Amino acid sequence: MLEKRIRSGEFAPGEKLPAEARLAEQLAVSRAVVREAVARLKADGLVTSRQGSGVYVARCLGAGVFRMAAGVLGEAHQIEDIFELRLIIEVAAAEWAALRRTPADVEAIEAALARMDEAVALSADGVRADDDFHCAIALASGNPLIGRFVAFVSHEFSASRAPTWSREGIVRGLAGAAQDEHRALHVAIVAGDPAAARRAARQHLLQAARRLGVVLATPPGARG
Repeated sequence: MLEKRIRSGEFAPGEKLPAEARLAEQLAVSRAVVREAVARLKADGLVTSRQGSGVYVARCLGAGVFRMAAGVLGEAHQIEDIFELRLIIEVAAAEWAALRRTPADVEAIEAALARMDEAVALSADGVRADDDFHCAIALASGNPLIGRFVAFVSHEFSASRAPTWSREGIVRGLAGAAQDEHRALHVAIVAGDPAAARRAARQHLLQAARRLGVVLATPPGARG
């Protein structure tokens, strides 16, 4: 109810919210419920608190907050949205990584790759290693904002990787196929070949989406 009042403009951007007790009275709920609601609104970037002053409606609703919907694997279009985002970020990151990787970057990429090999061999969960592999490539791009962004949303990307690393996914060869794609990406980055790294990253993500039953459209003019 409080969120609806904010989004409808009843509480204008920058406006101070009524005191907790007043809100509880208006909404006919306990103060504990109001506190919980305000905490959720803060997490969603809809309100901000000022020490000693109170709670205010954010001037730009949701600014500074990035969060994917819960249960992202529930609907095909949500999976597609995630993979389109990954294509935009990770393909470019791989290209830059091939140009800027350092020995330490390569070591981190190879360590994650080795952990995934072990997970395949032992039929174990390799999601965390998969996350680390892609985060290492993002860091190897040499752009700290790319590295920080991928790290920030990595736990959300994990949901799109989990089916590949499930026991069923390993038995069906999905994890093994993903590893072949990871190795091609690793080889291109180590070789310092940005075009090959871009192709390998794109191919991996297209195939990863396909393993989840999603066929991604290739945007006009997209490079190989």
